[in-house]
Amino acid sequence: MREHTYPVTVEWTGNTGVGTRDYRSFERSHVIRAGSKPEISGSSDPAFRGDAARWNPEDLLVGALAACHKLWYLHLCATAGIVVTAYVDEATGTMVEGGSEPGRFTEVVLRPRVTITEAARVEDAQALHAKAHARCFIANSVSCPVRHEPVVTVADA
Repeated sequence: MREHTYPVTVEWTGNTGVGTRDYRSFERSHVIRAGSKPEISGSSDPAFRGDAARWNPEDLLVGALAACHKLWYLHLCATAGIVVTAYVDEATGTMVEGGSEPGRFTEVVLRPRVTITEAARVEDAQALHAKAHARCFIANSVSCPVRHEPVVTVADA
C-alpha cells in the first residue's frame, strides 16, 4: 500500500481590522497555497457572506470530483486505444442546509461531453465512465452520490 500526502496552507486574509468581533465584521477571504503552485483566492459562497468572484469550498469540491473523473477517464481511454479529442464537463453539485442537521452535499452530477475519433468505439467510450468513477480517488472519498450523464460524440471526419 502506498500513502500520499497533500500539504496545503489556507490563510485567512479577511480581517478588516477588528477580527471576528461579530458575524458581519470580517470577510471570508482566504488564500489557498500548495508548494509553488499558483495561489487560489477563496471565500465562502455568497449565501454565507462570501465573495462571488472567489472560489468557495463547494466549487472546489465539485471541481475536484470532475477533474479526478476526467483524469481517470482519459487514462482509461488511452489504455483502451480510444482517441479522445475533446472533453468538457459541466458538473453541478447540490447542497442542502437547514433543520437540525448541518449542511451537506446531496449529490454531484458530472456531465462530461466527450469527442472521440472512431464511431465504432462510442459504446466502449461510454462504458469507461463507470470504470473511471470506480477508480476516482475523490469520488471514493465523499459520502454523497456522484452521478454521471456522459455524452460521447464522434469528431467530424
